[in-house]
This record gives sequence, C-alpha cells and structure tokens, in this order.
Amino acid sequence: MSSAMNILSLVFLLLFSATAWAEPPAPRVAAPDISAAAYVLYDESSSQFLLEKSGDTRREPASLTKLMTAYLVFDALRRGDLTSDETLTVPAEALRHNGGEARMLLTEGQSVSVSDLLQGLIVQSASDAALTLAAHLGGETAFVAQMNAKARQLELNATRFNNPVGWAEAGHYSTAHDLALLAGALRRDFPQHYPLFSQREFTFNKITQANANRLLWIDPYTDGLKTGYSRTAGYCLIGSATRGNRRLVSVILGAPSETLRATESQALLNYGFQYFDAVRLYGKNQPVTHLRLWKGTENTIAIGFRNERFVTLPKGRKAQLKATVETRQPVLAPVAAGQPLGELKLTLNDQPYARFPLVALESVPLANVFSRGWDSIQLLFR
Repeated sequence: MSSAMNILSLVFLLLFSATAWAEPPAPRVAAPDISAAAYVLYDESSSQFLLEKSGDTRREPASLTKLMTAYLVFDALRRGDLTSDETLTVPAEALRHNGGEARMLLTEGQSVSVSDLLQGLIVQSASDAALTLAAHLGGETAFVAQMNAKARQLELNATRFNNPVGWAEAGHYSTAHDLALLAGALRRDFPQHYPLFSQREFTFNKITQANANRLLWIDPYTDGLKTGYSRTAGYCLIGSATRGNRRLVSVILGAPSETLRATESQALLNYGFQYFDAVRLYGKNQPVTHLRLWKGTENTIAIGFRNERFVTLPKGRKAQLKATVETRQPVLAPVAAGQPLGELKLTLNDQPYARFPLVALESVPLANVFSRGWDSIQLLFR
C-alpha cells in the first residue's frame, strides 16, 4: 500500500487521548458576563481552552511581561548561570521608570540577592528588579532577544517583547492565549519556583509590599499568578487555581478596574470547575494501538501519548465521545520514540471535536539486509 490513509475506526467508551482542542460546546448554564476586552479560560490538564473572547487578539501585556522575565531567570538558575544566594549590584539603568509602576526602591550600587530580586519581581511586580536581573543576564538588549527566542521555542506565536518590564512600546504585544500557555510552561518547567506566585507579600529594606493579586486573599484554591496594569492596557490578571487534580488558568486583559479583574477571574475559574469535567483518557506511554512495521527489528510498533492525557467536557457529555485512529501506511523503520505516526480524531455527539498526534512509544532500528529485502518484496505485492 502506498501513502493512502489506513483508517482504523475505533469507538472507545472512555479510552482516548488529547493534546489540542476545538472549543467545547457550552454547558447548559450560561457563561459569566465578562467586561474585559479579552479573556480565556484554560484547562491545563487537557491543554484545552474552555471559554474565550478575543483570545488571539494582540494586546499590551503590561507587567504580565514579567512572567517571561521570570522564566529566563529560572532557566539561568537551572543552568547554574545564577544562584539564589548570589548578590547582584544594581546598575544605574535599572532605576529608570515610567512613573507609577511598582518598584523595590533599589538604589544604584546596592547589592541584592537573586532570591530577593525574584521575590521583588514576582510578588511586588518590581520593574527595578526586572531590569537588574536583565542587566546581569547579558544586558537588556540581549535579554529581550532571549525573551523572544524563548517565546518562539514555547510556540507563543503571537507574542513579541521589546523590554523585560512591560512598558507600552510599538511591537510589544501578546495574546490571552499565549499568556495562558506561558503560565502553564512556568509551572511545568519550574515547579520548584512556582510557590513564589502564591506569596502574598514581601518585605525588603523594612518596607512590606503586598501582592496585587487579590485572588490570593479571596479564593482559597488560587495559587497565582500575576497582575498587570497600564493606562493603555487596562487591568490585567492571570489567575491559576486547583481543585482535586484539575488546574485551571484564567487570563483577563483590559478589565475596567482592579476589582473587576479579580472578580471576573474568579467567576471564570468557578464556572470552569463547576460546569466542566476533566476525564483521564490515557496513561503515560499507554498504547492506543499497534501498527505493522516494515524493515525493522520488530514487526509491530506501539503508538500513543508520551504523557498522561485528559479531555475536558461539559458535565454529562462523556458518553457522546467517539474516536477514530488514522495512520499513514506503510510505516518503515527506523522509527524514533516520539516520532509522529498517526492521529486520533474525536467527535462529540457525532460532531468534529478534536484531533491529536499519536507518536511511537519506542525506537525500532533497521533490520538486517536480508529482512529488509524480504519486507521490500512483500510491500511490492501490497
């Protein structure tokens, strides 16, 4: 058989997997009325966007920019380019500001530990902390280039940074979609640092400043993540909360007030937990099916998902799910673990719902010349 699609129609009761999504049908209860210019509600366990308005529209991220600044600092700590107890000298250029943004009130030449600067960056949203860290990680210009390179690596395709702080500049933008993905990447890649985002206050130089994320006070399930504000961006907030084994992320951009950004974030999170269920579909490295393999040391190969997968649905809808597996034949060795070999398509109530890549769960090298030759002969007659 040539490159024609081999379609294996498989109806599973609850045995499918998921990595990318169409927006699910709405529950019978109406979604909350959100006044923000753009928002998304994201289920991190299933990588699914549950609700959104203007989720792909480019907007000023304001101080939400500092999430990428934090990501690069965490990365530098992981590489050993910085240590938490290392002290950095505050350069003069770190003291410039645009007026009302939050600061640690650092002074030129002051020695401050990386640990304190990170708490200032995340808890206080301090611009002078961001600029000090950027200055010591290659300088601001190089640091911004790293921010954009990391955005591309994380597939934040509608995001571009011009500074590590979030000042409004032409060409400095992101989207609610991208910011939700960045929030997920921070927790996934640096879980040891994630508790910083739930810290309610930080004292430096005998001055205590509170975290501006009011969700940390009003919602016991919330453990992050970041606020932002500028006159042109409006009030912004990324909230993150867990209940049981589920984690939801809300992104609010351009809310009219500080109060509304918090109450609307909480309304989105409550709606997601109350009216959607996350169903575990496949375990890590659990085979979805096995394919015939040609010219390899094995005759079959398992395909599935490299990580545990969930699907998020409106409550009471999981019985309406069906799955179809499609693979491109023939499958020829060598095959590397993680190599895409097929696709899982889901329908909900017989309507297209989602499609997800299926990958090889093992590596299979080429067989010897005699086995390859015999398989070549068999393929001629298929």
